Amino acid sequence: MCGIFAYYGDRSDAVSLVIEGLKKLEYRGYDSWGFCAKDIDNNIHIHKEIGKISNAGKINTNYKSSIAMAHTRWATHGGVTYENCHPHTSEESDIVVIQNGIVENFQELRDELIKDGHKFTSETDTEVVPHLIQKYISFGFVNACKKALARLEGSFAFVILSKNVNEIFIARRDSPLIIGINKNEFFIASDTTPFAKYTRDIMYLDDNECLVINKKKYQFFSLITNEEIKKRVVTINWDIKSTDKGDFDHFMLKEIMEQKETIKRALNQKDEDIELVAKRINEAYGTFFLGCGTASKVCMVGEYFFSKIAHKHINAIIASEFPSYQHFLKDKSLIIGITQSGETIDLLEAIKIAKKKGSQILSLVNVEGSSVHRLSDYSFLINAGPEQAVASTKAATSQLALLLLMAYAVAGKLQEGRQLLIETASKINDMLNPRYLKHIKKIAKKIKKQSNIYIIGRNANYPIALESAIKIQEVSYIHAEGFAGGELKHGPIALIQDGVPCIALMSNDSFKEAMISNCMEVKARGGFIIGVAPENNEVFDYWIKVPDTSYAQAMVNIIPIQILSYYLAVLRGQDPDKPRNLAKSVTVK
Repeated sequence: MCGIFAYYGDRSDAVSLVIEGLKKLEYRGYDSWGFCAKDIDNNIHIHKEIGKISNAGKINTNYKSSIAMAHTRWATHGGVTYENCHPHTSEESDIVVIQNGIVENFQELRDELIKDGHKFTSETDTEVVPHLIQKYISFGFVNACKKALARLEGSFAFVILSKNVNEIFIARRDSPLIIGINKNEFFIASDTTPFAKYTRDIMYLDDNECLVINKKKYQFFSLITNEEIKKRVVTINWDIKSTDKGDFDHFMLKEIMEQKETIKRALNQKDEDIELVAKRINEAYGTFFLGCGTASKVCMVGEYFFSKIAHKHINAIIASEFPSYQHFLKDKSLIIGITQSGETIDLLEAIKIAKKKGSQILSLVNVEGSSVHRLSDYSFLINAGPEQAVASTKAATSQLALLLLMAYAVAGKLQEGRQLLIETASKINDMLNPRYLKHIKKIAKKIKKQSNIYIIGRNANYPIALESAIKIQEVSYIHAEGFAGGELKHGPIALIQDGVPCIALMSNDSFKEAMISNCMEVKARGGFIIGVAPENNEVFDYWIKVPDTSYAQAMVNIIPIQILSYYLAVLRGQDPDKPRNLAKSVTVK
């Protein structure tokens, strides 16, 4: 869960370029960062820092360099120390490596290298790689890299350079790396945002492949067969402005407000494509929704959508737990993977398991050309645009909108579903205004010092209660838990005492009266009730109004909680875009 950005080309300001690009990858890791540059005299320059790159002071970038690579770290092996920062080098500092991923057998390799006389300076798994390459360097730089990587177990994305040759070696297995190309220059990055201003032409590096670049040519190879692979250049359309905060203080608030438009963009799917997938769902021998984190809660909501609207049973499973369910798979089973980044390692592993069983793969993904997108038999782009904040907001509601549309299609009511979602998008547009934000900020000020917040909901609002807890936890660091309203009496109500906030997510449906009763039970124990509902009720101590949107209510109800979470974070002095210990794209187990 680290960010990589490297450059090889004709410019002489490669260091400035990679540092600028690395700032756009800080959401992928921000415990520490570093860069390596090779100057025109073949000298290696390495710089490392603890903390966020956005907090860095003035840095010397005056190296005349056309080869540079940079890395922002999210610690896995070893603490947040200077020694554990990337880049890592061989003992002679001739080989320099940056990595995303985990070398699972690093301890075994490290012990072997120590016996050979190698000395290590860090606690990281990555440091074994430059030492291992150094061990095989007599075979030549490229062959040494291939031999070293053949011995690694786990997932990885590497950029490797040598002091002694003007080549750069790039490789991946289960961790993303994308190559941007512009005439005689190459941009290597964990995603496209760092080089969006320089080129729209990209090439995808697939699993167990490597790329070798030098001044004369570039070549892709299989790490398994060593055969050369031909790649096509793909032109991607993107809006560069969408990767900037604009007039907003934080990406999180910007992305919340973009939901005025993103719901409509999610509906930009061809009827025939939706109906084809609906047919596949109806014909499938077992359908599974898979996701992680926020996406797993989206899956749970989708399970309710299909049950209520299409009278269809779908299995919603956390992707990391899916291996325990694989024996249910048949060649007629359908896997529907839901992901913002398209690079989540647990989902990728689940998809690979399903493909071995012959199951069909459908994905709902935000990043075109991502690993999940390319592994899928069918894929819908949710069209939310780049999501920079770690906490998912607009991507989640776009995923929900598309699942709701699919449920209507399975029921044979596609146009009815479209109309509902068009009307819902219009109501969300009206809801998201400065006065509404001010109203929610007021309640955030009232509860910002609380140690615990509880959220309850029934029906599709139950998984939204779970998602609400995630949002509050990850950006404000307040302990929050979501429960099914009917489960309160089976244990959680013991946690309620005077003044403890309890958020009730409600709809105008058959569960409304039961939810009011649950609120009364909490209030009788001294709880402070915050109602998120289309209508006010005397049991609420504070009411956050949401539009009445029928089956789309769960999708609407999460939006004020996103706003509340944002203001709780800001009022408590936290950075809502980069919460501690978290990264946007989870590419390690």
